[in-house]
Amino acid sequence: MRSLYVRMSIIFCSVIMISSVLGFLVSNLYYQSQIKPKNDAKLTRMAIGLQQFIEDHPDAVEEYLLSTASLGYKMYLVNADGEERFYGLPFRKNDLKDEALRKVLDGEIYHGVGNFPGQLFVTGFFDNQLSNSIGVPVHINGETYALFMRPDAQVQFGELRIFFGVLIVVIIMLSLGFVLISALHVVKPITRLTEATLLISKGRYDIKLYTARRDEIGQLASHFMTMSRELERTNRARQEFVANVSHEIESPLTSIQGFAHALQDGTLPEAQRQEYLSIIGDESRRLSMLSTQLLTLSSLDYDEHALQKRSFDLRAQLRQVIQIMEWHLTEKELAVRLHAGDITLTGDSNLLYQVWMNLVTNAVKYTPAGGTLSIAAHVEGRQCIVTVTDNGAGIPAEQLPMIFDRFYKVDQSRSREPGSSGLGLAIAQKIVQAHSGTIEVTSIVGEGTTFTVTLPCDPNDID
Repeated sequence: MRSLYVRMSIIFCSVIMISSVLGFLVSNLYYQSQIKPKNDAKLTRMAIGLQQFIEDHPDAVEEYLLSTASLGYKMYLVNADGEERFYGLPFRKNDLKDEALRKVLDGEIYHGVGNFPGQLFVTGFFDNQLSNSIGVPVHINGETYALFMRPDAQVQFGELRIFFGVLIVVIIMLSLGFVLISALHVVKPITRLTEATLLISKGRYDIKLYTARRDEIGQLASHFMTMSRELERTNRARQEFVANVSHEIESPLTSIQGFAHALQDGTLPEAQRQEYLSIIGDESRRLSMLSTQLLTLSSLDYDEHALQKRSFDLRAQLRQVIQIMEWHLTEKELAVRLHAGDITLTGDSNLLYQVWMNLVTNAVKYTPAGGTLSIAAHVEGRQCIVTVTDNGAGIPAEQLPMIFDRFYKVDQSRSREPGSSGLGLAIAQKIVQAHSGTIEVTSIVGEGTTFTVTLPCDPNDID
């Protein structure tokens, strides 16, 4: 299997070669259609000029033709008897047809340059053959000659051909070198990402990638590092989740087993027996509640869209939550203020009821006796905003980012209280997110805490 570096190098080199070939073909096409007719016309004018000079100065023919040849031209002078003379370097091929020679001797002009057959990979410009020339009739001392001429590419462009040849070779070599380096520059970070994926697959998340590049690869490396940290956090959370679930289940089970074993003693007083039975009942309900919460989280994790949505009166639901909590409010002498207009929400009313119940329960739990709770709901644009505020002890700033983590408890000393599994806020967040909403918290130690839930709603549903 070819590596990505080899493939990219082959592709880049192929692009250079194909581009060079296509560039030559386009240039050849342009030469055949535009430049070659102009060269033919220019050489024709020069040949006619030679014709006129020779006919005006028949005694200087030899000297003039030799001088012209030295300037970079090839010439062939022939008469009807076959007497021929060459000036300049010899033609590569003497392929002039007799028919063309006769026509020139008869007074016609031979356009060999313009009529030279063009080929796909041959321009004809450098073909130093006799058929690729211009022929004109010349009268010298009463005798008709045919004069054929063309530029001597070797003389006129010899140095330039070498120069451009070296230039093209150097350009191609440098281009190939830069292509290989560029391909390596692109492939190397991808190779490192591949190695990083192998490390992650083996459970190693302490990877380091070069993220200073300001291109897509740099962004990919940065996102990859973020993903690695998130995977590490998720893996750690999973391990903590398993450990916490085991602990939460083990504690009530140990209590149930211990008190059940104690109940087997027939000498226990009835009052103590009832106390043990009450503890077993409480721990059983705690296990049941934990099981219910875990099932709720599981269903929200794997099927967030399986909501039984319907329209319901938000203010009526908030009042119901306060009524359910009335006994606890009275016991702690807490004052409750409800500010909510007639708002109709569309969502899973049972799940959202759990959100309000959880937030209000936490507020009651952590608000000292004689404190105040405030529940408010209003609409801004297409969003319904519900706030639950208390004036309790507050939450330290360093703990705020973790309060929605599963099994996290701000007050560890109260972890044994019924309903204190540390899953309530995690469930509330999942429910709100399943409704395409957000839940946020602000808190000041010693002043209180405010939870803000934002849910989408239709302004037309507000009375």
